[in-house]
Amino acid sequence: MRISNTSIAGFEGRSVADADRGVLLTGLVGGGCLLVAFGLFLSNSTLTVVPVVGFLGATTYGWFNHQAATVKSVTFLATVATTVVLGLISVFLIARAVPVFQHMGVRIFGLTDPVRVFGITLLPGVGELWSTSGDVYSLTPMVWGTLMTTVIAMLVAGPLGVAGAIFIAEIAPPVVRESVKPGIEILAGIPSIVYGWLGFVLISPFVYEHLGTPGLGNMAIVGVVIGLMALPTVVSVAEDALTSVPNSMKDGSLALGATDWQTIKGITMPASFSGVSAAVLLGVGRAVGETMAATVILSNVVKLPEPLYNVFGNTISLTSLIASQYGNADGMHMQALFAAGVVLFVSVMVLSVVSQTIEARMKRKLEGQA
Repeated sequence: MRISNTSIAGFEGRSVADADRGVLLTGLVGGGCLLVAFGLFLSNSTLTVVPVVGFLGATTYGWFNHQAATVKSVTFLATVATTVVLGLISVFLIARAVPVFQHMGVRIFGLTDPVRVFGITLLPGVGELWSTSGDVYSLTPMVWGTLMTTVIAMLVAGPLGVAGAIFIAEIAPPVVRESVKPGIEILAGIPSIVYGWLGFVLISPFVYEHLGTPGLGNMAIVGVVIGLMALPTVVSVAEDALTSVPNSMKDGSLALGATDWQTIKGITMPASFSGVSAAVLLGVGRAVGETMAATVILSNVVKLPEPLYNVFGNTISLTSLIASQYGNADGMHMQALFAAGVVLFVSVMVLSVVSQTIEARMKRKLEGQA
């Protein structure tokens, strides 16, 4: 019995069409179940588990029958879900902070006395910087404390991190490199509360006894501790950027008579500048968002240091404010803490955008573009 080519082609066409319909149906069922589960979760329904089970069932069926298409669909849904969740968190955070921004206006970044220039009031005074009884919530001390501790942390983590990355990637023998790098990555996984506790029980008493600081906790200690916390991250990311430079570029420099240090300074560092700068800014982001170490070391003092550049003064950061006062906050006080979260969120977002901009600019420069 002979089977024509036309019949075979028609059969194959129907098989492909059936497979495409199966993939489409599986994707629609899985996506629909996930959407329904998300809606039920937002409504705090106990039936949320039902569509979740449906999604798992559709995914399991697709995995055994249309694996490639299922992987694409699941990864796409995961990306969409992540974006939606982060967007909802941002909207919720801003919505809860809007009342205190409306209540305080520009005074949310005000000082005790008005700021005047040539007789013109640029920023009205608030009297008290932070008063829950008077509904006065100025974030100026927290912003200043966060800025000072971050600057100190980067003065510790930036130079030491880049130097450590250069040593591991370009100078250290292979035996040393293979033993030191895993240790640095282990240090990056130590919880922040451990660093904070060590700073409180070891560094703070030492500084208080030998330097005569006014109290046990101050911004300098917090900055040093956070810098040590961010150091493994900076070293690890910067080292990966340095090792990603092609060996042909280094070999060409050495072949022209350049020394190892000249090659590092003139070839390796410029070629990996975008990655190294991203590592430093990543460390800055961790320093800005650090909570437990700052909360353990700093006192809950809502005031500006005197003078402002006194790094041994005791104030409070945005993260330590939220952590220390969230438990007894209510009403406008709670909304002020959400406002602190918005300021922190915007600060980290700006750092991320700056990091991406620097990386893109250096990439265009290395490619010879304007």
